[in-house]
Amino acid sequence: MTDLSHVDESGRVKMVDVGGKPVSRRRAVARAEVRMAPETARRLHELPKGDALAAAQLAGIMAAKRTSELIPLCHPLPLTVVDVALDVHDAAVEIVASAETNAQTGVEMEALVAASVAALTVYDMAKAVDSELAIAEVRLLEKTKEPL
Repeated sequence: MTDLSHVDESGRVKMVDVGGKPVSRRRAVARAEVRMAPETARRLHELPKGDALAAAQLAGIMAAKRTSELIPLCHPLPLTVVDVALDVHDAAVEIVASAETNAQTGVEMEALVAASVAALTVYDMAKAVDSELAIAEVRLLEKTKEPL
């Protein structure tokens, strides 16, 4: 395992210096899942478009834009696009979030924060009808870097 990027030689936390890195086109995709009873999923699925899932989608996008305010050592990034898609399955809502930027560092945290906050928003809206909700498998699916 390599050294932790946000810890110096003496064990103190530090912000990574990306000043010498070239600007690249960067993209990351993350996924989260909110597991629930089939009846809860059915109720979410039957809501008119623009209700609970639209609120979760917007919450995820807004959260991605504020990642550096939430995660102390993240660099503020000029995001070029954030997308949050929610898909209701038989007993879960799957959330896939992507973020893109032209910058000197990656956007993994922004994609992960978007997926996480969208999942928390679904949880918040469904908790009154389902005490068995569980947010699961928040993970990075992909990250890419292309020279400009």
